[in-house]
Amino acid sequence: MTQNKFVNGAENLVKTLIHNEVTVCFANPGTSEMHFVAALDKASGMRSVLGLFEGVVTGAADGYYRISGKPAATLLHLGPGLGNGLANLHNAKKAGSGVVNIVGEHATYHIECNAPLTSNIQMLATPMSDWVKTSLHPSEVAKDGAEAISVARTAPGKVATLILPADTAWGDSGGFIHQSTFSSRTHVQSSLISKAAEILKRHKVAILLGGVGVRGRCLELAGQIASKSGCTLLSEYNNALMNRGAGVVRTQRIPYAVNDAVEFLRPYDFIILVGSKIPVAFFAYPEKPSYLASERTEIFQLASTEEDIEASLNDLAETIGAGSINQQLIPIYKKEVDPTGAITNLGIAQIISNNMPEGAIVVDESISTGRAFELPTSTALRHDWLNIMGGSIGFGLPTAIGASIAAPNRVVLALEGDGSAMYTFQSLWTMARENLNIKVLIFANQSYKILKGELKGIEASSIGVQAEKMLSLNQPSIDWVSLSKGLGVDSVKVNDLSEFSKIFQFAVSSRGPFLIQIDCS
Repeated sequence: MTQNKFVNGAENLVKTLIHNEVTVCFANPGTSEMHFVAALDKASGMRSVLGLFEGVVTGAADGYYRISGKPAATLLHLGPGLGNGLANLHNAKKAGSGVVNIVGEHATYHIECNAPLTSNIQMLATPMSDWVKTSLHPSEVAKDGAEAISVARTAPGKVATLILPADTAWGDSGGFIHQSTFSSRTHVQSSLISKAAEILKRHKVAILLGGVGVRGRCLELAGQIASKSGCTLLSEYNNALMNRGAGVVRTQRIPYAVNDAVEFLRPYDFIILVGSKIPVAFFAYPEKPSYLASERTEIFQLASTEEDIEASLNDLAETIGAGSINQQLIPIYKKEVDPTGAITNLGIAQIISNNMPEGAIVVDESISTGRAFELPTSTALRHDWLNIMGGSIGFGLPTAIGASIAAPNRVVLALEGDGSAMYTFQSLWTMARENLNIKVLIFANQSYKILKGELKGIEASSIGVQAEKMLSLNQPSIDWVSLSKGLGVDSVKVNDLSEFSKIFQFAVSSRGPFLIQIDCS
């Protein structure tokens, strides 16, 4: 802990953030946060990024952590500002993303006046945060900030919300910069390793990977284990970040639809969880199970998302004598001729796969259109794939911002349904302002198509007039080209696969943001 010259609480907090390598702040500030905003000009090393809606701010912080492995700060204005950002804080929490979420508050003595923006911020923050604290004195702000950073860094990553009353921001801090702590992942007990080895030897087994289990060395170790034991490697339907493509050990993704998932998992005697959770349906349905594995399938947890997943896989591989990977588990790069003709989901997938640059980051909120993408893109050049983890739509465009800021030299592909994109379309403005290398693909089917499918699943009759009106996005149709250009991002609409192929190749070979509206109606 080192003492600085006299600074106010906000300036000391910014200095503490930078000292602890929190060097990006996604912000949508208001009056109560002006001392924090002023402090950004008094300390070098912090990049501040403005979002025009708080859901853009919180979603960008999620994407930044997924790619960089480091928390970013957010800056939100009082309870209503936090409320606008909660949906993507929910997604970040479910993804295990570390976020230092700073929320301004009225001065402590002003709260009792019940001014128009007064609310119970702590109550609002708690459901979407792993840690919430209010700094009650200027001298505590930097210390509380360091504690928030420590929490955000806790494996696999947590949302830490620091509430900053205005008078603690402008008051005398005492000038101390605080160091955060870093806790390592806990090691899995050797008895669990032995039990897993025994299960692999005697039963038909699937290893379900999640978290860091679907990346890097963990995937290689899982490939060795599968090659030696004959087990099947699975991944959850949604993953915060998965390494994919040519040269990467491939897993089989559990299907979304309940009936398909139940049949998919039925053959296994055991499912070993490694950084994953027990497979469950997204929603409840009449006469369908909530848990997707059959009653005869036993669940064994080897390592939780908080534990040392790589070490557990390494220990298991050594225990069973696994040393090499069956090459059938590793896709080979395969580029085919781009398809032509009418727009189809499979055609879109093939063009993306053929022309995706190596090292691309794919942020997937394609909802219904993207269900056809998994198999064709498995033989694309190596890339990372980010899914929506909390199911709260409006995640894709903001998360692409954070991912691009974390990796500015990589192409980011944002795969977006038109309905989902409308939740946080303000992201396009931030992409333009920061000149981010993001290519947005809008799949414009002019409806909440997934909900039409859900409605048909519970109603045998055709969709009625009122239901159709509730689930359609036409009358008027959304003109994404005009909307995008109005927010500073160049854009084009395509109506067939030949057009899409040509424009997509141009987009990924160019620098800066670009949007393609694909007419899927």
